[in-house]
Amino acid sequence: MGIERQVLDELAQLRVRLPQVHGALVASADGLLVAQDVEGVEAETMAAMSAAYLGLAQQIALGAAYGEFQETVTRASGGYVATFAAGHTALLTVLADAGINLGLLHHEARPVAVRVGKLVADRPS
Repeated sequence: MGIERQVLDELAQLRVRLPQVHGALVASADGLLVAQDVEGVEAETMAAMSAAYLGLAQQIALGAAYGEFQETVTRASGGYVATFAAGHTALLTVLADAGINLGLLHHEARPVAVRVGKLVADRPS
């Protein structure tokens, strides 16, 4: 099974475990879309914005002397956008509705980000 299919399987399983998740995508740290399971947004644009957000969040974490960036959550009136570091070369962005339990989101998405990070790091260049 190819890496993209494995990543898509991880995203689909996350959505099954968390029905409040409306979509998820994986992007490289430079903003290129790796895989997406999201509707209603421009996946390529969201990947690029997530990577820019990741870069800013990494600088904020370093500026505060708190170590490496791990995750960030943006709360909006209609829901949440959570971005997780997926290794050193990728990120996982999750879109969820406003009623999601954030603790459960973190509990479920963190291991997905770890697995996705390994998959992306192992893919051929």
